[in-house]
Amino acid sequence: MMLEPLLIAELALLGLCTGFLAGLLGIGGGMIMVPFITAILSHRGLSVDLSIKMAIATSMATIIFTSISSVRAHHGRGAVRWDIVRGLAPGIVLGSMVASLGIFSMLKGTALAWVFAGFVGFSAVQMLKDKKPKPSRTLPGTGGKVAAGGAIGLLSGLVGAGGGFISVPFMVWCNVAIHNAVGTSAALGFPIALANTIGFVIAGWGLSDLPTGTAGYVYLPALAVIASASVLMAPLGVKAAHAMPVKPLKRVFAYTLFALAAYMFYKGFQG
Repeated sequence: MMLEPLLIAELALLGLCTGFLAGLLGIGGGMIMVPFITAILSHRGLSVDLSIKMAIATSMATIIFTSISSVRAHHGRGAVRWDIVRGLAPGIVLGSMVASLGIFSMLKGTALAWVFAGFVGFSAVQMLKDKKPKPSRTLPGTGGKVAAGGAIGLLSGLVGAGGGFISVPFMVWCNVAIHNAVGTSAALGFPIALANTIGFVIAGWGLSDLPTGTAGYVYLPALAVIASASVLMAPLGVKAAHAMPVKPLKRVFAYTLFALAAYMFYKGFQG
């Protein structure tokens, strides 16, 4: 599949938008990337099933780079709770490997599209509800953190997202301050993305129907363009997150997620 100028421009614009959102809201950008990469690959002749799987894997690989850029900016502002990162990371790695090496390989791309749409829609509803946690609630102990990390890594791997759509609400629910939750979510994006990407490369290695320029299910040209653009914008998103009210932006983002969830439901039925 040729990387023509129009394709480069589309991927670069996608990277700029997702990088900014990664810094602003603590998401890895996967909830935006997966539908758009699916559309881009489908438009260029790949089957719906393969387009969805490659979109999820490529989206996850870009989060490796976006999370590094975003977490450096958040850490510089003292917003990352590294104690929470250490508690959740072991479960995240285990859950990620189960998702990418096990469930992802067994499910068709169309089924993954329905899973993606369901969780993105759920995330949008949670953003709109903006519920306040009980003041007495705190983070769970070691076993609870491992279990929570496992759930975050597993669900992230199935939808190609950096986990912020689960980890931020979870931490806020446990009375972690919103800016700390966003910064910590950015740090969690790295082990989520790295573990899942390794699994996606192994799971797709040697498949005959993949286009040229792939490592397993990861489409390397798209990875290079999106990652290069996204790392430029992530620090700007972090700066905006600390300078402007996030609640109105969350509302706009939630409605955007509803539209993307509807598109992925459509792709699932189309397949």
